[in-house]
Amino acid sequence: MTLFHPLRAERMTLLLSLALIVFYNVPFWHEMGRITAGLGGHGPLLLAEAFVLLLAFFNLVLALLAWPYVFKPVMTALLLITALVSYFMNQYGIMIDMPMVQNVLQTDPAETRDLLTIKMGLFALGLGVLPALWLWKTPIAYRPPLRELGVRLVSLLVTLAVLLGVVFFAYQDFASLFRNNRQLRFIVTPSNYIQATNSYLHHVSGTGPVVVMPLGSDAKKAPSWTVHRRKTVLVVVVGETARADHFALNGYRRDTNPLLAKQAGLLNFSNVHSCGTETAVSVPCMFSGIGRDNYSGDAAAKRENLLDVLKHAGFDVLWRDNNSGCKGVCNRVAYEDLANLKAPGLCGDGECYDDVLLDGLAQRLQHLPRDSVIVLHQKGSHGPAYYKRYPKDFERFTPVCRTSELSQCSQQDIVNGFDNTLRYTDHMLSGLIDLLRANGEVNSGLIYLSDHGESLGENNVYLHGMPYLFAPEAQKHIPAVMWFSDGFRQETGLDTRCLAAKKDLPWSQDNLFHSVLGVLGVETRVYDGRLDLFQGCKAASKGLV
Repeated sequence: MTLFHPLRAERMTLLLSLALIVFYNVPFWHEMGRITAGLGGHGPLLLAEAFVLLLAFFNLVLALLAWPYVFKPVMTALLLITALVSYFMNQYGIMIDMPMVQNVLQTDPAETRDLLTIKMGLFALGLGVLPALWLWKTPIAYRPPLRELGVRLVSLLVTLAVLLGVVFFAYQDFASLFRNNRQLRFIVTPSNYIQATNSYLHHVSGTGPVVVMPLGSDAKKAPSWTVHRRKTVLVVVVGETARADHFALNGYRRDTNPLLAKQAGLLNFSNVHSCGTETAVSVPCMFSGIGRDNYSGDAAAKRENLLDVLKHAGFDVLWRDNNSGCKGVCNRVAYEDLANLKAPGLCGDGECYDDVLLDGLAQRLQHLPRDSVIVLHQKGSHGPAYYKRYPKDFERFTPVCRTSELSQCSQQDIVNGFDNTLRYTDHMLSGLIDLLRANGEVNSGLIYLSDHGESLGENNVYLHGMPYLFAPEAQKHIPAVMWFSDGFRQETGLDTRCLAAKKDLPWSQDNLFHSVLGVLGVETRVYDGRLDLFQGCKAASKGLV
């Protein structure tokens, strides 16, 4: 038999089903091995049952597609995409759900370039291009139409009988397996990304143009604002991929916050958690006011958010971005894309260091037309190319992993690069505080919190974006700090000693919406004092909401 010997359709689908199970689902079998390791003699039986179940299921689906002019084009696309998905799952330990698909589709060109590696190309060649070429070179020996239909029906019935038989005889095993290990459905490929992509397309298609409902249109400044002598600016810094347990301010053994630790009046909050594990979820969620338990991207897109409420209250609102956009949050306020500037020393190779967010900010504060809220969206610690996120002068921890193929580096080298990004964030935030403090003519405040955390190889999991239910603490526990000028504290009646007493209490991104309204003294029906971190720490005489 030659390599390209003609095959009957049913044999071709069986071979491809076997290939999908064995070569493209290594993460699934690793997880199954972990789950069954403590089951004794029952473990191998459960693995065998899962193998037959997947083989019958895949073969049934492929047999339905195995018709002339349809099968080969569809299978080519399936092999190429599945090869890439399998690579990223093997390389970074990720799972595929709808938010992950959304995250991929919203990734900017610079982030995409970081992911393009020689290993990925070889993986795509070996599991994508070469099998697709073999498929096109191998003739499928179809029978005369009526006979082919008859044989196909028999084949389908036999496959369905095997599938139902395995489910029937192993129902208790599978019911327990998938009830206690719901993460499995996110790592069986190609069904995981097909289902996730279908959900995403259904989500974005909708039924027509998105109608954005007003939110907080009654918002206004509290009466105490009439006696303010200076203009006020609150800067909200949305970090990227920083994790709380690597902040020295939270007790990390390395000095990742040498400058912030010296900033007088800095407030560090050690117990803050994110709304999601990827930017596409966390950023719109934290500004939505919906809360993580009730959040959906569709609901957030159909109503205004915190920035709109502040605009209704009379604040100038500006979003300055050094990342991949604001994920719809800033659609109705002023926006500046700084990620593609040509600023010498700050930008190069299609991306910029986060100091670009401070470029021109001092002049803007000197000529502030009205009370303002400015959001700075960092590139932060976005991986896998951590070494690209900071200038060479900030490389304190060495050696550093200098490839996006994290599996080629030791975990310590990966951590070194990541920790260097946090030292650079420390520099940027401290510089921002110095800039605000130097402008004494403006009352200023700073709130910083990361969008989500990051896995650095613990349990062979890298990056972020795992489904929240299964995500490790490293992807959800985020750093958060605040700072307020003397003038801000005096004119708003903010008691920072009261606030400091709350620094170790459990907070989350759900608190951002109401806390910003609270600290700025914005009166509106959508404000909920129970979620205001500043509640009880502002003098009533200063117009607490």
